[in-house]
Amino acid sequence: MSLVVMKFGGTSVGSVERIKNVAKRIAKRKDEGHDIVVTCSAMGGETDRLINLLTEISPKYDPREYDMLVSTGEQASISLVTQALKEMGYDAISFTGHQIGMVTDGAHSKARIKEISAERLKDAISKGKICIVAGFQGIFPETGDITTLGRGGSDTTAVAIAAAINADVCEIYTDVDGIYTADPRVVRGARKLDKVSYEEMLELSSLGAKVLQSRSVEFGMKYGVDIMVLSSMEEKPGTLVTKEDIDMEKVIVSGVTADKNQAKITIRGVPDRPGIAAEIFGRLAENHINVDMIIQNVSVELKTDLSFTVAKTDLLRAMDVCEKVAKDIEAKDVISDEKIAKISVVGVGMKSHAGVAADMFKTLQENNINIQMISTSEIKISAVIEEKYSELAVRVLHEKLLPEGEDAS
Repeated sequence: MSLVVMKFGGTSVGSVERIKNVAKRIAKRKDEGHDIVVTCSAMGGETDRLINLLTEISPKYDPREYDMLVSTGEQASISLVTQALKEMGYDAISFTGHQIGMVTDGAHSKARIKEISAERLKDAISKGKICIVAGFQGIFPETGDITTLGRGGSDTTAVAIAAAINADVCEIYTDVDGIYTADPRVVRGARKLDKVSYEEMLELSSLGAKVLQSRSVEFGMKYGVDIMVLSSMEEKPGTLVTKEDIDMEKVIVSGVTADKNQAKITIRGVPDRPGIAAEIFGRLAENHINVDMIIQNVSVELKTDLSFTVAKTDLLRAMDVCEKVAKDIEAKDVISDEKIAKISVVGVGMKSHAGVAADMFKTLQENNINIQMISTSEIKISAVIEEKYSELAVRVLHEKLLPEGEDAS
């Protein structure tokens, strides 16, 4: 007998029929002799529906009220899945994040998990119950307020629970059957990976691959939780996310991604003196706004332009902060650009193979795609380009760096 955590996304529980199918998948694993904990997302489209209602009332909504509202989506789905299992004769029980001791910090809409006591969860498992837990949510103990972990946060919930209860594996069921070398909807020749390292998956997730939330991969890597990505619609082999091994380094590039949820902010006429960058990015950090790529132009007459990217969903708040700090430091003005995308190539094999950057930039040049910003690490290269070229860029880079016939596993 093993302890298995199963996570089902919004598409998987998007209708009563699909909820019943999910219940059958869970029941099958239970019948195989496993102890089962399940994490569920809200029904497909429900979170967007709730957010749209909130933004109709106020585009600059209170983050606390956002969390209070959107957390209800997961509570509905766990109750429905639990009831479907009960109708099949299985002893199942649902829990909210608060009920299993999911403690987070107080950063509404993007809270980070601090600890999971899981005592009530462990007690239910010991009694043979199938436990269905609401993903995406926790509680800030200082106020007792509900918090949410950011879009895709149910993945993080599942992996964090797996770590807290020492599960043997965390199975993530989605509407795709694994991790691909690129989005199959964009690249016809995209291939499924049999396994991928935590490091590669962390980069792919943070750079636009929407299969796993990046923080769920962080948890898996930190606590050594194997993550299996599987299809909720078909029973077929998936992709294992695990620690790096020697075979993985034989593949130079594992994936090409595009992230359209990016916006660029430029503060123009910034005084070129020590402490200015610390002031700007310190203010953004105080407002829980993550900054990604940063470029500072050469100083002219002790003035410079500073550009950086943020998530498009953070743009309004980031502009408010930047306009205030620009006034304080006597910068010229602040402008933004939402029509950008970040294109990235990822692979642990890049650590021991040269020439990937040259091939990437030459391929973009040959297709008349201009690069606005560049960022690199040991296993990834990213470039900001115009959004309208994002799909073309992914296709031509995949064709160049992952040609047909090359083993991507």
